[in-house]
Amino acid sequence: MDLAVFGPAGAEFIYRWLHFLTGVCWIGMLWYFNFVQGSFFAETEANVKTGVVQKLVPRALWWFRWGALGTWLTGVALLMANAKNAGMDIFGTSWGVTILTGALMGTYMFLNVWVIIWPAQKKVIAAANGESVPDAAAAGARAGLASRTNTLFSIPLLFFMGAAKHLPINIDQTKGIATALIVNAVIITLIEVNGLAGKAGPMKSVKGVISCGFILTAVLYGLLECLV
Repeated sequence: MDLAVFGPAGAEFIYRWLHFLTGVCWIGMLWYFNFVQGSFFAETEANVKTGVVQKLVPRALWWFRWGALGTWLTGVALLMANAKNAGMDIFGTSWGVTILTGALMGTYMFLNVWVIIWPAQKKVIAAANGESVPDAAAAGARAGLASRTNTLFSIPLLFFMGAAKHLPINIDQTKGIATALIVNAVIITLIEVNGLAGKAGPMKSVKGVISCGFILTAVLYGLLECLV
């Protein structure tokens, strides 16, 4: 009996399946931190918050950071598999334009987790456990801004990942595909720079960060439709 999973499309399917699994884990934990835990911390007593940081947050961060790594690695594997099967020209198609826009946000989000959020949260956890960490508060603020930025990116990220297969853009070969990607990349990168050393602005509130996510989705999609 021939099993489809061992056929030519099997490996790509496994990558996609694992990408979904790890992505649900990562984004689910991201939304928990931003939509649930953050609001809870703002209303609860200091001793309760300390207990949560000591016992719950480390467990949640474990799933969060490894989910991020798994999502990014399987995403790269999928891009490579598509390039191998269809050739590099696939990145000049509607699929390629939308998937690369989403992949850039996903890459920034992954780096935010491992380079900013996790190192900063280790300091916050150490301080909650009684260690002397003078910059724990500043580290927590850095992690919070990076996490809000990731939450902002997560909304258009999911849009463009879905659009790659289910919302094709009519490519006009007389226009600039590269220009469209560069313009969107500049916008995404500027938001990422703000997430590294800027201010939360409207992202301070749950409503604000969700609204910003939908606005960014509309802007990036509109630019692609206009420029390609």
